[in-house]
Amino acid sequence: MTSSPGIIVIGSGIGGLCCGALLARYGYRVTVCESHTIAGGAAHGFERGGYTFDSGPSLYSGMSYRDSTNPLRHVLDAVGEGDSITWANYDTWGVRIPEGDFDTTVGNDQFAEVLQTLRGDAAVQDWRRLQRAMEPLGKAATALPPAALRLDLGALQTVAPYGWNLLRNAPALTQSSNPFSTVLDRTTRDPFIRHWMNLLCFLLSGLPAEGTSTAEMAFMFAEWYRPGVTLDYPIGGSAALIAALVRGLEKFGGTLRLGAHVEQILVEGGRVTGVALRSGDILQADTVISNASIWDTLKLVPDGALPKAFVEERQATPECPSFLHLHLGIDGTGLPEDLACHYITVEDWALGIDAPQNLIVMSIPSVLDPSLAPSGKHAIHVYTPATEPYELWQGLDRRSPEYAALKQTRAEPLWRALERIIPDVRQRVEVELVGTPLTHERFLRCHRGSYGPAISAQDGLFPGPKTPLEGLLCVGGSTFPGIGLPAVAACGLITANTLASVSQHRQMLREVLG
Repeated sequence: MTSSPGIIVIGSGIGGLCCGALLARYGYRVTVCESHTIAGGAAHGFERGGYTFDSGPSLYSGMSYRDSTNPLRHVLDAVGEGDSITWANYDTWGVRIPEGDFDTTVGNDQFAEVLQTLRGDAAVQDWRRLQRAMEPLGKAATALPPAALRLDLGALQTVAPYGWNLLRNAPALTQSSNPFSTVLDRTTRDPFIRHWMNLLCFLLSGLPAEGTSTAEMAFMFAEWYRPGVTLDYPIGGSAALIAALVRGLEKFGGTLRLGAHVEQILVEGGRVTGVALRSGDILQADTVISNASIWDTLKLVPDGALPKAFVEERQATPECPSFLHLHLGIDGTGLPEDLACHYITVEDWALGIDAPQNLIVMSIPSVLDPSLAPSGKHAIHVYTPATEPYELWQGLDRRSPEYAALKQTRAEPLWRALERIIPDVRQRVEVELVGTPLTHERFLRCHRGSYGPAISAQDGLFPGPKTPLEGLLCVGGSTFPGIGLPAVAACGLITANTLASVSQHRQMLREVLG
């Protein structure tokens, strides 16, 4: 079976769906091919035993209002789905670290009170110095809406309306690509604040402060510490967000094909001509946009179709480790009513924030959205954020006793972290699932179960979407601006804008940004 030429997007992760939905809105014939039977990539939701779980991200901000700077909100607005999701708003998350247990909030100056209690006056003064340094950097980071960006000469027209804003923030913009550690080194001596910033950097980018760009942290400061701001959670879980992007794709004539595993990108005469599916179907296309990782994308391209130097350079890209997940459905009888949606634990700062199983993140989204669990129950997700070594699991048979035993052993620190929040949680369990790097590799089709490239800000920017093969572009976590929800959404948006005409792009800006 064949289809007429158009654009094929490989993978329905956030980056692929943002790009595909926006291209459909621009009038292109778009087909998104997803290997899994569920859309969403790492952000998909799934059900077990009456519980709805997020497979990956559950921390969102800047999603519940139209003047947001979040590129994911820009895409939703552009495809008419910005107001189709109901968002639960909250401002508090729990922290369990060597210095003690506390709650911290966004949208106010409560962290200064935490510092006063834990560290005293000198730490508060350090925090104030860092805040003053971040203020102009935050203004610079939000001076240009991501929706205005494109990677061709058309940017001169789409960026022009924001020229004065960029000009007056030019001194701060020059620092944006530097590692965030350069800001910390000139402002902050207190070791706890430095540890805390390292933690936030790692949660944003998968790298500590010396590898995270100042722009990423400046954007976070501008979002989280703006007076009155809240964090957001989509009612229905991350699956509701994915469903909105799919609706945006389909309402403009785009197509999502599930269970459509791409075996090869087809090339003829030095340019892309389509893809071959495992089913035997051939889909023709003038353009193929891969939302797969750079390593997995290279596996799809025939030998010799890309320059050898390009292939070797991209294959050598350093990779982040993988994840270990614990998904639980539990009886919530008698639990405190003030449980937070999110908690984090750190065992030992001296080990490094990226040490395996040192940092653990917990999500209990059913405290905000009871529909995710049966009445009186809770859905819980506990995970190590990109610190689980693939090498521990490599070559194991997923059906073997050795694999089952390793899952039990490696999940034990996740249980212990959760017991700091719910001491009797093991007696409450009704559904228990452990996801490993092999689970990531199998269901998300990602190289070695990796979170994505570990490209340090010290080494420069992530590569852009274009490749030397005509008609082949990349999108998602392997592409500028990099890893993380806002970043992959921005990448999808920028790539779609670059393919659209300037007039189409400017019309979208008028509708989305006014």
